Amino acid sequence: MPALPVRLRKLIGMVLLLAFLVFYALVMMVVGGTKFHDASKLAQGLFYLVAGLAWVVPAGFLIKWMQRPDPE
Repeated sequence: MPALPVRLRKLIGMVLLLAFLVFYALVMMVVGGTKFHDASKLAQGLFYLVAGLAWVVPAGFLIKWMQRPDPE
């Protein structure tokens, strides 16, 4: 299978990143609203802090893949 050109990888990556972020945000809102509804303000704050930053790791891997140079 031939390698994907950078422009195609960026298009695919952008669509995947947007879909992932929408899905992730909805899931975290449901989890936060159901599991941490009665928790203390500190626990809620920590959950939303961690959940708000956790998406960066998979997005970083996707962006790294998107930016890979074309093979010569």
